[in-house]
Amino acid sequence: MQNLKNNKVTVAVISDTHAHLDNRVAEIIKSCDIAVHAGDICGTDILESMQPKSGKVYAVTGNNDPYCHISKKQLPEVLSFEVPGGKITVEHGHGHGSHQPSHESLRKMHPDSKLIIYGHTHKKIVDQSAQPWIVNPGAAGKTRTHGGPSCLVIICSKDQEWEIVKHRFSE
Repeated sequence: MQNLKNNKVTVAVISDTHAHLDNRVAEIIKSCDIAVHAGDICGTDILESMQPKSGKVYAVTGNNDPYCHISKKQLPEVLSFEVPGGKITVEHGHGHGSHQPSHESLRKMHPDSKLIIYGHTHKKIVDQSAQPWIVNPGAAGKTRTHGGPSCLVIICSKDQEWEIVKHRFSE
């Protein structure tokens, strides 16, 4: 999983596919070490199509997933994992405010994380104004993409500041 030569790990971050993963986003995932889905997956085939280099996919359930037969028994509501340089926490975000989850609430809930990932709003957000950083990759499918499917790539390093690369594709 880790690139031992330079101690870096790349993490592809997506959310809100709603049963469709854009092929261009899938190609970004293939180029990364780890893949993360922040909920509203709406189909286990989406998770199966996410193929990062290591094969490691982290996913949480979103508010629409129970209607698509993905239960809280299959996927957690919140998860955390370690990468070089810190901890990443993932949740869908709808429990922190319906239309715009509160970044203050997310930070209070997960103060020991370096990065918090959420989805739900379908709007790409990168908030580095305070620790932990908070990101929303936007929607990686066809539903409410706000300008086209999008995703983020987090370049994690123990020795350097993490980098967040934004991707948006035309509709």
